[in-house]
This record gives sequence, structure tokens and C-alpha cells, in this order.
Amino acid sequence: MGVEKKEKSQPKENKVSRRGFIAAAVAGLAVGGAAGFGLSRLITPAAPPTLRQVEDIIKQRNLQPAHVVSALKTYVPGGMPDEFLMFSSGGHSGQVMVIGVPSMRIYRIIAVFTPEPWQGYGYGDVKTMKLLEKGSNGIRFLTCGDTHHPEISRTNAEYDGEWLFIGDKLNARKAAISLKDFETKDIVKLPNTQTQHGGACATPNTEYVACGSQFAAPWEPGKGYKPGKTYVKLTEQNFKEYFRGTTTFLRFDRKRGKFDLANSFQIELPPYMQDLEIAGWGPSDGWAFLNSINTELAIGGVLEGRPPLEIAASQNDFDYLHIINWKKAEQVVRQGKAKEMNGIKVITLETAIKEGILFFAPEPKSPHGCDITASGRYIVIGGKLEPLVTVYDIEKIKRAIADQRFQGEDPYGVPVLRFEDVKAAQIEVGLGPLHDEFDDKGHGYVSCFISNEVVKYTLGPPDYTGDKPFQVVDRIPIHYNIGHLATPESNSPTPKGKYLVALNKWSVDRFMNVGPLLPQNFQLIDISGEKMQLLYDMPIGIGEPHYAKMISADKVKPISVYELGTDPETFQRHAKYVEGKVGVERRQEDGRWVTEVWMTEVRSTITPDIIRCKQGDLLRLHITNIETTKDATHAFAVAEYNIMASLEPGETATVEFVADKPGVYAFYCVEFCSPLHLEMAGWLEVEPA
Repeated sequence: MGVEKKEKSQPKENKVSRRGFIAAAVAGLAVGGAAGFGLSRLITPAAPPTLRQVEDIIKQRNLQPAHVVSALKTYVPGGMPDEFLMFSSGGHSGQVMVIGVPSMRIYRIIAVFTPEPWQGYGYGDVKTMKLLEKGSNGIRFLTCGDTHHPEISRTNAEYDGEWLFIGDKLNARKAAISLKDFETKDIVKLPNTQTQHGGACATPNTEYVACGSQFAAPWEPGKGYKPGKTYVKLTEQNFKEYFRGTTTFLRFDRKRGKFDLANSFQIELPPYMQDLEIAGWGPSDGWAFLNSINTELAIGGVLEGRPPLEIAASQNDFDYLHIINWKKAEQVVRQGKAKEMNGIKVITLETAIKEGILFFAPEPKSPHGCDITASGRYIVIGGKLEPLVTVYDIEKIKRAIADQRFQGEDPYGVPVLRFEDVKAAQIEVGLGPLHDEFDDKGHGYVSCFISNEVVKYTLGPPDYTGDKPFQVVDRIPIHYNIGHLATPESNSPTPKGKYLVALNKWSVDRFMNVGPLLPQNFQLIDISGEKMQLLYDMPIGIGEPHYAKMISADKVKPISVYELGTDPETFQRHAKYVEGKVGVERRQEDGRWVTEVWMTEVRSTITPDIIRCKQGDLLRLHITNIETTKDATHAFAVAEYNIMASLEPGETATVEFVADKPGVYAFYCVEFCSPLHLEMAGWLEVEPA
């Protein structure tokens, strides 16, 4: 797999060249300070470093000039903002990471699909408990997830920095995160879908957030798939006949911050392994594109005498690029030609074929990655088992469909376009090409997993107008086993270029040994020049991040403090917030006793600090952080009861739990907030029934 590759040691430089470099660097710092370049933020009140001081540091740390250049390119002083924000999936942490670029600092972990104690997410807070419950599958309360492909909301196909969407591959869930406060506002379980890997792709004005399934689910004809209910015996024949994939177009209500299943729709797909999906703009507006693998329809079964799934599913020279006319699909739904299945309207496979919604094009081989260039004209695919990047032209695709130039049909009757009629180019890049990103100069960048490198190539007009279209122009080694990669605002009409982050699955020897479970490695690369330059290695130790989206930081405009009494779910006053109200009420509701409490937190007091209830009561706490100062977060936790909530300034949260065990239990503010933080506490007395 190439993991033995090491960075080449750099030649030892002579003293003159080293001193010349250092002198230039120090002079540059001094001139920059005199010119008001922000030097005062870096070194005030001390004087600028001398040439000898800088040289001593470089010698002591055994650095080379290239290392110093990299450090200067990535250093962002405290108090100064990063240029870009990168939102990375957290893999099987179930969360999302927020990372600054070029500093590569982790600013935030956003709780999404799994409980997260610092934010009090899933530990008694009613809002977050309801989110996780809503996103569960009806069989059990889900507390694990596998986040894969984030997406940022769009206006006119441009990223607008208002919403972030993320999928859970493991349980086929989709989440919406407001970038107003970086909190999850909605989670929905995709109907008729067991797993999904197609990520989240927004249509040009975020009318829908679309995603494809991953592994086909057992499917009852006309009724779809229902978790825990639908059973079909797994045989090769049954798999072909009674398993199906889906692509889901989730309507998103920006005002409410909620997905709207009633106005969403799905398209039934053959039981191939669907993969990444993206919706186009410009000439590809109204179309969506979705990879697939396992057109062999293999199910594995080593112990039953069949070859392993990975071998059986990798035989064909071509799989199928799914080409979906989602605008026409929307019309078909409005015309009443879709069927209700498990709470969503479904366009059956038969209808999708009949109405000209679904087409296939051959794509080599076991493809992964499905990306669209800035012009909206080219759909770019990597083929894991071919050393090629394949570029499709939407203009050719539309002409071929209009002229009905098909090479035949797949086993389910889906028309298959002729490869040569829709292909713009193929570029030989390296071994194991996976994903592509784009810059602002008409270049593409592809991750090559097996050859451990990022390869830079030219596109064609109108994206690239030079004299060498569709050619490799540079490559850089990666450490190690790169999966996805990310460049700022790629897969939009206006990519920004400048940086590329390689999301590497292995780190091997890049960091200190912390045991056999090693961190992943994010490598920051400068792509602003003709040659790519490695700048930084960043260990990621919370899961296996899969994909990331990068956006200009100035497009994201979060709030700093909630207005007093805010419910973060709606950004309105909490229904139970009454200014100045504190106290305890005990009453019966629907035949059970409820002890309801109105509480406030402020440095360094919790009011009330004694709560009394009876064993068996439903304890309902409405807690308000009445701070108005930025960053004055408080928290609330109850010993022995597994209860924890986080309250940002101005926020009101409701915590509910059954006081089922008698005793006297301490509660306190978990967030260190003042010199008297330890005194910010109280008691819960649960009297025996």
C-alpha cells in the first residue's frame, strides 16, 4: 500500500545560504512591523528577534529553511482570524469538527448523532434527547453514528455559510446544523433506507438536501423498507429481486431549520451499492449525479462457497454513473405519480424509467468520488481500480439523452448511455484515484490511495483555457493512505484555491507513538503556486474523519450571546422562560406527579440551590444562564443521575428525568466560571415514596 514511503531527507545547507535565509526572514519581520503588518501582535512588547536568536532556535530544533517557511505560512496569532473554516466529519465519533485553515486548530466539536457530555448533548436536555429520539429508527434509541460527507447550504449554487448538513452512514440519518450557533437543529431518519453514503448535497438554492443509499435494503414491492419489519431471506436471487437502493431529496425549511418529509421524495434504485451524490448548477442545473459499485450484484458468502464480497463486487470493467433529472422527478411527484411508502413519496424504479428521470452511463472501475467543476459542465469521477480520472460532459450527456443514443439497458430496464458519447476525457493520474477537488485556476486535484499522493491536473474549457487541457501537471507524496481531500469552496461556481487538506487514514511515523490506535493525519498543502508544498501535519484523534468542506471564514456569521431566555432550537424566547421567575411547583399531570423548577445560573450562584421532590416524580428543570457576557458559559450536572446540560450566555434549557432513587444528591456548575466556581452548587433531595 506504499506505507513504507518516507519523506526524503533534505540536503545539508551551507552556512551562508542558511544565514542569508534567516537574515531575510528577520528583515522581513522588522519591515513588516514598521509597515503596520501586525508585528506588534506577534512580539509586543519585546523587541524584534535578532538574526542570532532566530538562527539559534533553528539550530536547536534541527530545522531547515523549508520548515520555517511552512511555519510562517500556517501561523495565525491569537486574536487574528483564520482565512477559512473547514467542517470535517468525525467518522465513528458521530460528530463534526470545525477547523481553522491555515492554522489547523480545532475550534469546535459539534455534537450531532452521538451523546457529547461537554455540550450536555443527550444527557437529559430535552431538546437534544428529542433530536436523538427523532433520528432513531423505531427499533431502539440510537447513540452511535458514522458521519461522512458534510455539505454547506447554498444560494445560487454558492456556499452561503448559513447551514451545515451531515449524514450518518451507519443508520441512514441526516442532520441540519445552524451556523448561527453551531448547534444541531434537526435529525431525520431516511425512510426506506438502511445505510447511506451519498453524503449530503444541496441543490442550488438548498431546496433539497439529496443523498444516496449505500447498501441495498430488503424491500417489499410497493411498500418499501421498514426497519425491524421487512424481512427477505438473503439469497443471490432474492437480492436481485427484493433489495433496493434509494436516492432521497429532503426538502429543507430554512426558516424553521427542519427537514420536511411531507414535501420530500425518493427515487427507487437497483440494488447496486450507491455512493457519492452531487447536484449541478449552470449547464447541469436540475441534474444530480450518483456513483455506484457492485453492478455485479454480489452478496458475498465465503462460508457458503461464494467468493468474498470485495472480490465478487470488483469484476466488471464498468459500473454505472446514475444520472438523475431531479427537476423532472419533482414534477412527477406533483403530478401524483409517486407512491407513499413509510412516510415519504417514492417514485418507483419503473416510473423513473418511464418518465425519463433515471439514466446510467458506464464508469470505470469501482468508482468513488463524484464532483462537479466550477463551470458546472464537467462531472469528474475517480475509479479505485483504474489509474484514471474520468471526466463527463453534461452537454454531451443531455444531447445523448435527447437523441436516445443508448448502448442498451441494465437488468432493471434503466437506459445506459454509450461511454464514448458522454466522456470528455480520461486522465492517467496514479494508483487508486478516489476524490477530486478544484481550485480557481482550472485545476483538479485527485487523491490516489494506493500510490499515496495528490495529483494535480488541468481541466478543459471553460474551466481551464490553457494549451494543455486534461493533463497532469504536478504531484506530491502524502503520508499515508489518503482518502478524501478538501480545497476551499470546491464543488461550487467560485472555488478559492490557495490550500488543500489531505485527509489521511494512516499516520504511521508522523507523530509520537501513543499506542496502537494511531491518530488520523490531516496534511495541509499550499497549492497557490505552480508546485504544491506540504506545510503541516495535524493529528486527529477522535475518529476516522471522512470528508470535509471548506468555506471562507467571513461567510459564516455566528452569534456570540443569546438574547436572555432564548431556546436555541427556535432562537425565540423559551416557552417556559419567565423573566425573574425562580421556584418549585409540584402537581399532577396525566396521573403522575411532576416537580417543575425554574432556575437561574450566574457567576457563582445556582438559584434555587435546594430542590426537594418525591421518589418517582418527573423532575423538570427550566434552567436559564442569565449572563450577558460573551463566553460566560455555565453547565448543570446532577451526581449519580447521569444528567448534564450546557448553557451558553442567555440560553434557557429544559432538563427532564425521573427521580427514581431516593437520597440527597449534589448538583453543580460543571463549567469553571469564576474563583468561586466550587461554591456554585446545590442539593437535590429525593424523599422516599
